[in-house]
Amino acid sequence: MPNPDRIGTCLWFEDRAVEAAEFYVSLFPDSRILSVSTTPAGPAKGNAFVVFELSGRTFQGIDGGPMFKFTPAISFVVNCESQAEIDRYWAALSDGGHEGYCGWLNDRFGVSWQVVPANMGDLMGRDPKRVMEALLTMGRIDIEALEKAGGGG
Repeated sequence: MPNPDRIGTCLWFEDRAVEAAEFYVSLFPDSRILSVSTTPAGPAKGNAFVVFELSGRTFQGIDGGPMFKFTPAISFVVNCESQAEIDRYWAALSDGGHEGYCGWLNDRFGVSWQVVPANMGDLMGRDPKRVMEALLTMGRIDIEALEKAGGGG
């Protein structure tokens, strides 16, 4: 049986890894801090190192200093079952960050997220051109408007 944690995710923060992990675990179900320690060697020696789970997936966060920054080239996708769920995650994750387009945002730590309907593939498959045109006008996604654009609402 494959190991679901064979490939993990490590997030390099300048100096707020523990704060970010605490914030993220407060938002997502089935989430927890597994450990907090310090980096024993290397350029981040003595800085925080945190291991945490988000919705059952393991992540690592390290306070590595200002050498690297997050970019939207890598983002985390939050698949939401309802408009209320989209609204909740959008509000929480964008608070103190930056709202983008098409469900994308950067949180207060600079991490990029996509907050989207879980059935986005189905919505896009209905009428890709009209759904994409509607999507391009949105910051926070409006499921009803996408359904209407796809001819289902």
